[in-house]
Amino acid sequence: MVGKKQEEKLKKKARRHSIAEGIFASAKNSFGHYYVSPFAIAINSSSSFVAMISAVSGLLGPLSQMFGSRLPEKFSRKKILLKTIFIESLMWLPFVAIAVLFYKGILLESLPILVLFSFALYIIAGNLGYPAWFSWMGDIVEKKHRGRWFSKRNLLTGFVSVVLAISAALFLDYFEKNNWVMFGFMILFSLALLSRLISWKIFHKQYEPKMKLKKGYYFSLWDFLINSNKNNFGKLALFRFFFTFTVAISTPLLVVYLLRHLNFSYTLYMIIIFSGTTLSLITLELWGKFADRYGNYKALCIAASMTPFVPILWILNSNPLYLIFIPSAINGIAWAGIYLAEKNFIYDNVNNEKRGLAISYYNIFWGVGTFLGALLGAFLIKILNTDFIQPITLIFIIGAVARGISLLWWLPKMRETRKTKKFTNSKAFNEIILKESVPTINKEVHEIMHIRKYLDFI
Repeated sequence: MVGKKQEEKLKKKARRHSIAEGIFASAKNSFGHYYVSPFAIAINSSSSFVAMISAVSGLLGPLSQMFGSRLPEKFSRKKILLKTIFIESLMWLPFVAIAVLFYKGILLESLPILVLFSFALYIIAGNLGYPAWFSWMGDIVEKKHRGRWFSKRNLLTGFVSVVLAISAALFLDYFEKNNWVMFGFMILFSLALLSRLISWKIFHKQYEPKMKLKKGYYFSLWDFLINSNKNNFGKLALFRFFFTFTVAISTPLLVVYLLRHLNFSYTLYMIIIFSGTTLSLITLELWGKFADRYGNYKALCIAASMTPFVPILWILNSNPLYLIFIPSAINGIAWAGIYLAEKNFIYDNVNNEKRGLAISYYNIFWGVGTFLGALLGAFLIKILNTDFIQPITLIFIIGAVARGISLLWWLPKMRETRKTKKFTNSKAFNEIILKESVPTINKEVHEIMHIRKYLDFI
């Protein structure tokens, strides 16, 4: 039996392990996940097919999570993650093989389908363990500090993502100039495999608090569906479905817009995409402090309200500096707040033994919304044929209007469940921005400069 003081020490060490694991999971994304769509374009996939990659991810991910949410009934959360992450690591081997086939000129017409199939297997493997991970994190992070701790974790993993993704783009551009781009993709996907295996190794060492599932904890997806409009968490799930549907209409086509329509290099593409992430790193802890002080619901409302303008901003100007400092920056700040607030909102509204199941159902709503939105975007890019405006531009406008409508309808239906400080615009601005922004940024720079201390466990 572990005593309280000993357990707190183990949890503290587990939180450090989690940050180290997250760093290498981010490296896997930077070398692999973020380059699946550019890889699909490089092997001559159609624009609608590239959009379908997001659709498949949105549908299969949450379905896998729903199945994975029942696994803790038979296995420990640690055992689940060790198995699923190992399988996920191996899923990068088919991508390496596809790059070899394209270079050799073998099965060229079938390669886009193989990319889609391989990506589907990767998504399934990666999502089976997510409910176990989400539940596990809820047990090692104290409720009152969740906003700040997750913002700290996201800061460090986000910093790694930015540096490695842009480095990978420079690497890929060098290979493309020398007509070796497929060799570049092979190396990147191999690095993604290696990074995820290191992440898997760290999970071996991470402490897992015991969790006992009480009888009657289970509730079916149908029960959740029919009661979703009657409770706070259910309303959040409905909001996420409609909001994600509207976001997915245009977002999967951004890679097509930047790489194919504007003919940007991989490096410029990644700089534009990750410039927003860089700015979001600066605001992450501010979002965390805001959420801890004024509530996750208020943070979600403010962050989400910034997003309807982004699709319009992408198409107003094609100057790279404009794209970096306006739409990408606003998008990065907004989604940093959304992801942080919604995750902590779920922790606030769902008890411990139901978290794994709840997050899987929540992500079903998110995933089906992504699937249908991306499917609509793929359909529109294929059928629209207008002389007065480019089809992709029209799709961005449609997506922007749809986002605004979904926010106006669903955000007022939710409420904050925990006690928070009373929110006023001037007070929040004074406390969070004026008083804490400089110390917070200095602290974040200090964390980044000492990122190595989180890797001592390896």
